[in-house]
Amino acid sequence: MTDRPVLAVFRADPGDPPPGIGEADAIAELRFADDVDVLRLALVDADALFMIKAPRGPLEDAWPAARRLRWIQTASDGVDLLLFPALVESGVTITNARGVFDEAIAEWAIGAMLAMATGIDRSIVAQTQRRWDDDRGTERLAGQRLLVLGPGPIGRATARRARDLGMSVVAVGRAQRPDDLFDRVGGPDDLQAMLADADIVFDALPLTPTTAHYVDAHAFAAMRPTTRFLNVGRGGTVDEVALIDALAGGRLAGAALDVFEVEPLPAESPLWSMPNVIVSPHICGDFDGWERASVQILLDNLGRFVRGEPLRNLVDTNLGFGVG
Repeated sequence: MTDRPVLAVFRADPGDPPPGIGEADAIAELRFADDVDVLRLALVDADALFMIKAPRGPLEDAWPAARRLRWIQTASDGVDLLLFPALVESGVTITNARGVFDEAIAEWAIGAMLAMATGIDRSIVAQTQRRWDDDRGTERLAGQRLLVLGPGPIGRATARRARDLGMSVVAVGRAQRPDDLFDRVGGPDDLQAMLADADIVFDALPLTPTTAHYVDAHAFAAMRPTTRFLNVGRGGTVDEVALIDALAGGRLAGAALDVFEVEPLPAESPLWSMPNVIVSPHICGDFDGWERASVQILLDNLGRFVRGEPLRNLVDTNLGFGVG
């Protein structure tokens, strides 16, 4: 490709652009859009689109205007909100921010595990009540078994840190396979048995048609009452009603959740007031500098796009997640 491409950027205000994106101006013509109407206009002659935020509605509404669009770079790892039927059928290439959030999310996950094992979460609640809560002990993470659902980059980054703390780590993926990090990687048929043997279950699954409510009432019934559950993948991978029922019934020891079926989490959700639940507002990967790091992937891919080279972090739109 030799012409200077047009790059639309959504959602971004020209007066407050994503950090570092000015470098793209050297090889592309930038069009900033901060609402659906401006996005629709920007897409008319856009060759590429950078999604800082990836809400499904605005892009789907503006999509008929995208007559020459060939590539979308998203600043997120998950792409489920982008994959509406018309986009998938168009054959437009999608690339994601794979690799940007792995370490930050892994650190959050280890922090949540430590908080629940040591009782720091309870200490914070007791502090707000000015209550001296010393009638309890703590646990060690060393020796506990971590089961990772979705052994991709985020799951692997978390597993490495868990092993450093003396935990054993296993995973359930799309199929059984040998692995140099996990003691075992099972397939879907192994899920129930591996849930029954886990001390902590870590959900790092993307949301796809095959993972919707992957962790359901049967999955929670397979877990032991001492098991704790973490979710950093997508809220839709979990049957939230079944999760709440397991927590309320004492069939699950606790949960740390960064994602939910409905976001923001409705004020009436029982999860807010459950003493054995940590609620995090979908920010576990939003470390200082994540936007600049995502822009760096955009800049790399934009150069590849202009030169006609293979793009980095391709998404398989049929599978619904990044594949490299």
